[in-house]
Amino acid sequence: MGVEPENTLRSFVRAEQCGMDAIELDLHLTKDGALAVMHDADVDRTTDGSGAVADKTLAELRQLDAGGGERVPVFDEVLDAVSAPLQAEIKDVAAAHALARVMRRRDLVPRVEVSSFHDDAIAEIATLVPGVRTVLIASRWGSDVVDRAKAAGAAALALNIRRLTLETVEHAHGEGLRVIGWVVNTQEQLRLARALELDGATTDHPEIRRTGRFTA
Repeated sequence: MGVEPENTLRSFVRAEQCGMDAIELDLHLTKDGALAVMHDADVDRTTDGSGAVADKTLAELRQLDAGGGERVPVFDEVLDAVSAPLQAEIKDVAAAHALARVMRRRDLVPRVEVSSFHDDAIAEIATLVPGVRTVLIASRWGSDVVDRAKAAGAAALALNIRRLTLETVEHAHGEGLRVIGWVVNTQEQLRLARALELDGATTDHPEIRRTGRFTA
């Protein structure tokens, strides 16, 4: 989203062209059950429209400008537009069933990792899609975050790097969980990610991958 309209096909193609290891996207259900790719529960911030995604049909979403003439994509379109591995974030628990159907239909377990802030969404997708890799996300968390991830069956934690401590990372690693830091948009944050020995980091600026090799 730092260089292209957020959650659009153009942004995903750009990320792949920049050589990113994986592409993260966000999923909401439309009124008619389509898996719309959008971060917020409403369309106000990222399009020229207004209102909740859940109150709009896919056809209504298609009428909106998501930035630079881009349209709001659905998950299947992203799968076809890029070949990179994906991390699909379930923004509402209701989307878990729709995502599970797509993953089973297209045999996506090797390619798609599923993440969510919602413990129950992680547990649900794991039940619906055997073998799926899952990530529990947290912005603020207590000392039980590692136990929560394990209870939900997650293989990784994605944690706000501004609040991440070495103690949490070591605890997670000790329990066999990977740790991803978000969002790493500066060289200082990249240096922190390396110092904490994180397993990965998300960024809004793909060029940080290239410049970070020399400066962080």
